[in-house]
Amino acid sequence: MATACRASRLPFAAATFLLVLLLAGGGAADDASSDDDAGTPRTPGCSNKFQLVKVKNWVNGTEGATVVGLSARFGARLPRDMQEAQKSFAILANPFACCSNLTSKLTNSVALATRGECAFTAKAKTAQAGGAVGLLVINDDEELYKMVCSENDTSINVTIPVVMIPQSAGKKLKDFLDHGASVEVQLYSPNRPIVDLSACFLWIMALGTIVCASLWSELVACEQVDERYNQLTRKDGPNTGTNYREDKEIFEISARGAIVFIIIASVFLLLLFYFMSSWFVWVLVVLFCIGGIESIMVNCFSQGMHVCLVTLLARIFKDCGQKTVQLPFLGEVLTISVGIVPFCVVFAILWAVYRHASFAWIGQDILGICLMITVLQMARLPNIRVASALLSAAFVYDIFWVFISPLLFHESVMIAVARGDNTGESIPMLLRIPRFFDPWGGYDMIGFGDIIFPGLLVAFSYRFDRVSKKGILNGYFLWLTVGYAVGLFLTYLALFLMDGHGQPALLYLVPCTLGLIVILGWVRGDLHDLWNYGKGRTENVVDEP
Repeated sequence: MATACRASRLPFAAATFLLVLLLAGGGAADDASSDDDAGTPRTPGCSNKFQLVKVKNWVNGTEGATVVGLSARFGARLPRDMQEAQKSFAILANPFACCSNLTSKLTNSVALATRGECAFTAKAKTAQAGGAVGLLVINDDEELYKMVCSENDTSINVTIPVVMIPQSAGKKLKDFLDHGASVEVQLYSPNRPIVDLSACFLWIMALGTIVCASLWSELVACEQVDERYNQLTRKDGPNTGTNYREDKEIFEISARGAIVFIIIASVFLLLLFYFMSSWFVWVLVVLFCIGGIESIMVNCFSQGMHVCLVTLLARIFKDCGQKTVQLPFLGEVLTISVGIVPFCVVFAILWAVYRHASFAWIGQDILGICLMITVLQMARLPNIRVASALLSAAFVYDIFWVFISPLLFHESVMIAVARGDNTGESIPMLLRIPRFFDPWGGYDMIGFGDIIFPGLLVAFSYRFDRVSKKGILNGYFLWLTVGYAVGLFLTYLALFLMDGHGQPALLYLVPCTLGLIVILGWVRGDLHDLWNYGKGRTENVVDEP
């Protein structure tokens, strides 16, 4: 007979599962993409590749924050090395729109003009005619707009570099110039490294999370922890004197449930796209923190960092895993569990407070990995029949909301929600790592769904191998782990080849995992067993006196 604990833990697992599904999309580029041919006709003199540009600036000799701009389809190409870039004074164009004959002297200077009133090519020609050696166009928004040629521009003869900068950065430079300050700028566009080592680290983190979660129960957790800690024991009643214990709860996914999750997630994702606000991101941050630690107030479920730490410490220090203490309302709990809860709570709170700091990615990744390991313990696929329904639906979901949604909503819904557009906040359900060796900085990211969905199948393959007594080579766990590693490699390869455009990682991961186990099962004659494994079997919760 299940107790109230069952009712509290399984909906939590389902809710967590839905949250990670929302961000199943692959790593999204956090910078303006470097090239995009859509709606940008190329003509002689207007065939440049878009380049991100570093705009270094000095005000009265003091260096300011470097601004990131975007070069135009036309104009001179910028040097890749800062040492080759020319340092020039910046002067406001007069008129400021730079659409008619200028009254300001721009000789050997970089003109600073605002967007609007005429074509970008007309601004460039006007600045060039006034003697400018470059043109900075201030956008009317923070996004970097791609400056292209109009259909009437059949031949462009612009020989100076033209760069767009964000509205806030341009306003600051204009204010300095309006107050008589001396402003110097230097424009260059460094190359990104061919091999992104940060992506390699992220690849290891994602792969390690899946392997660790698959092996956790057998190689890390021990029977004492499963029986004594998982979950906090409580009295059935004050006068009965009988202790009740629950076995580990399992949220077993069904084929119908998988489809329902996809539908609900699609609706929720669309609502986030239209009604995203900073307060809602805060709600997700709070939910992420609760999922990453353990809510001691709800003593029935163990989650995230807490369960991972208790399990590890009880495994290492076996005596600690035996000592218990009586707490009001909670009854008998492990002493080590009581000691770790405050640490986990403080850790999560500190991350939430300092989540915008440069080091915040460390806390986010730790909480996220702990959460995913726990979810992969609670949620299970019973067979590859259900796995096929879930991963196939997630495959279509990912592709649609990353690649097809821009045709309907003018931008990728998945990537817009993941970035937290217009909120100043980013969604926390991501593993991320800074691009340490990239002159442009930024982060490499992967959604929790890209780890958990294939991870469910990899974990199933491990359980199947153990029950079927298969070895490493003739089993499925090793090959699916390799398949996931290859699929994630292909994701980042596509991200590189597509100039940083966001990629639906499940486009590559599903064929490399689900496709692989189906083909291997068919070749080995195990497909029927894999397809129907666990059918009709349920995992019951038993209360013991």
